[in-house]
Formats: sequence, structure tokens, C-alpha cells
Amino acid sequence: MKFPDGFLWGAASAAYQTEGAFREDGKGENIWDVFCRKPGAIRNNDSGNVACCSYQMYERDVRMLKQLGVHAYRFSVSWSRILPEGTGPVNERGLAFYDKLIDLLLANGITPYVTLYHWDLPQALQNQGGWLCRKTADAFAEYAAILAKHFDGRVQNYITLNEPQCFIGLGYGSGIHAPGLTLPIEYQLLCMHHTLLAHGMACRALRSESSGSVRIGVASTGNLCYPAKDTPQRRDAACSATFALREDDWSFTHNWFLDAAVFGRYPESAPEPLAAFAARVPLSDWEVICQPMDFLGINAYNGHEVDEKGRYLPRFIGSPRTAMKWPVTPQVMRYGCLWLYERYKLPLYITENGQSCNDRIFLDGAVHDADRIDFLHRYLLELEQAIQEGVPILGYFHWSLMDNFEWHSGYGERMGLFYTDFHSQRLISKDSAVWYTNLIRQNGIMA
Repeated sequence: MKFPDGFLWGAASAAYQTEGAFREDGKGENIWDVFCRKPGAIRNNDSGNVACCSYQMYERDVRMLKQLGVHAYRFSVSWSRILPEGTGPVNERGLAFYDKLIDLLLANGITPYVTLYHWDLPQALQNQGGWLCRKTADAFAEYAAILAKHFDGRVQNYITLNEPQCFIGLGYGSGIHAPGLTLPIEYQLLCMHHTLLAHGMACRALRSESSGSVRIGVASTGNLCYPAKDTPQRRDAACSATFALREDDWSFTHNWFLDAAVFGRYPESAPEPLAAFAARVPLSDWEVICQPMDFLGINAYNGHEVDEKGRYLPRFIGSPRTAMKWPVTPQVMRYGCLWLYERYKLPLYITENGQSCNDRIFLDGAVHDADRIDFLHRYLLELEQAIQEGVPILGYFHWSLMDNFEWHSGYGERMGLFYTDFHSQRLISKDSAVWYTNLIRQNGIMA
């Protein structure tokens, strides 16, 4: 396979999942600090208090990135490290940490892609209602403005929010993620709307506080469908099924967020009570929400095969699954990108893709993860096909750089290119890291 000249290869991580240092240098508490103290909320009662020690060992992380040969590193900033109360006085020691990381990345020829929010809302804002409260969007805009001004000239690429479908659906709906609430749908809708306002306000703040041009997007996730057979009718059915707002799980779709952010409206086929909520949204809100974006980030892991009527087909007995029991469906990289580009007409990055494996250190001292290599090879073949069919896919970020704290799964899942020994904090290159390095070096050309 061969990718276009200039295609960007990267790796990704998130602050709470890697940094640790949960009380150091003036950082305030966030909702995951609190949620992890709830007995039974996290597998084995794990927490991100220590995680991968990236706050202290960021130089190690950059060495691993350099070893991989990636062009870019996607990481998130901890909001409560910058604004311990979510708003108000700035914690200069928090900014200093990200200064050191960004400067070291740039010195090594690695472009920073900064995610403003990867799920770790300051607890002080949660105490006032969190995403239920419209003032949280105002606070997010203040935070975005601080980062834009401080990193001006060094950071040109921003992602406002990571997977609003998940941090609202799992944090305020099912309650399996922080802050652990199970709210009625009417209140979840308020949270969704406030995240959209936060996105729009952050876009404005990033542009107004940057002296040069910046590129802004959002990292979205949701249902993706692909046809059982590649015929025009089945393609249409798969595309329609991808954007269908199913009564049983309509919030896990790309389009409730992206239709609003790109088109300035909720989906026209919205079911109740979303349709009723949409009818009450004032025009002034849409003027805030609908801001120009430069790209869409897509977090793609798996999806559904559908028939000619868009109905989900059952997975066959023994169908491939990851260690996390997620299905392996590489076709979503081709068809999902096609559907999303056809709908939104924005260039795409794959901002997350990868799999959990039952990794271990073998007797020879190495970590052999042939299943991850096979997964990546299959998905990237499909991604290349989407590019050949005309989709402007600008880059790919592997999730994740290293094994880390995987939210409610704790440290029970390993998704990194580097094996993390959580006792010593030593990182060991997996076979997949070597494979990925060779892929980057050859820009996808493989024997």
C-alpha cells in the first residue's frame, strides 16, 4: 500500500490516561480524580493518580515518539492543571509543563496536535452542574483563549473536544464514566447542547487569541456501517444506516454533533425528544455553535455490516474480536470515511485507531503482538482505499503511544505501541512499534 506524499503519521494519548501527578504543582481535582475513588467504579479500583508518569517522564515519551519516527503527537491538556477551579487564576506551573513538552516536540521535528478536552472536567465546575450548566461552556472558552494566547506560534493544530458522544453518553447517561450520573434524556440533551456551545465558543477564542492562522477540528465517534456487498443499493443503505438515529442508541452517532457543528442544526430526522429540544433552540445559539472547521477527526474502531435495507447483520460465530471484545471490522475505515466526507465535505484525520491485545513480555524479553500488526495492516489497507476513492484523509494517529489507564477498564487493557511496565514505568517497544516505524519510513509501501 502507498499513501500520498505529505501524509501525516502520528500517535496519540490523553492527559488523565498518562500524566499521573494528580496533586502536583497546583493541579486542581477533575471528575476522574473523584470518580476513581468510588469503590467499584473502575476495574480493580485503579486510578490515574500515577498512570504512566508522563508528567515527570515526558522526555522519555518524546524519545519514544522520535524512535517511532512519527510526524505528529496528539495529546490533551489537563484543564484543571491550567485552571484548578475551571476558571479564574491561571496555574503557571501547569502551563510550564506543557511548554516543556511542546518545545521538546518541536525541537525533535514532531508537530503537536493539542486536544483541549479529553474528558477530565475540573471538579469545581462539576460541583456547579458540569455540562448541565451553560456556564461550563463559558469557562471552556476562557480556557481555550488562555491556551491559544500562551501557545501562539508554537501550536497551530487544535482539537476542541474528544468524543462528546462518549463523555456525555457514558458520563451522564449510563454512568459508567465520570462523573457517574444517570440522568433522564432531557438533561442529557442539555449536556449535549452545552458541549456544542463550548465547541463553538472555543473555535472563536482560538482564532481571536492567535496571531497567526490555526487549524481547528473536533474528534468525533459514533456508529459506522458498511455494506455486505459493494453495490450502489447496499452502499446507499450502509450510508443511511450510519446516520440513522436509532431509537435504542441515537446518541452514539456522529451526526447529532457534527450536523449541529457543521450545518447549524440538529439532524432533520431527529427522534423525540431531540426533535422537541431542537425546536426550542434559539437562532443565537446556532450562530455560536456553527463555526468554520478545518478538518474532522474521526475515532474509528469498529462498526456494523448491513444488508440492502440497512439492517444490522449478525456477527458470525467466531468472528474476530480484540482483547476488549470489540469486533474487528476494517471495512469501517473505507466506508466510514466515504460517508463522513460525502456528508460534511471536510478533510479528515483518523485521530484514533488501534486495538487492545493480551500483551506480555515473552521469554526473550520482547513483546510480540502479531494480532495488533494484523489489525493495523487490515485497517490501513481500507484507509488507503478510501483515499484512492477521493476522500482527503490527511493523517493517521495510532491509539495509543503507550499502554495507559483505559478509563473504567483501568490498567486491564493494553492498547499501546509501547508496553508499559507499571511497576518500573519502563517502556518496551512492541513488535507493532517496529512495524509502524517501517510503515512510516516507507509511507505505507510494504513488501
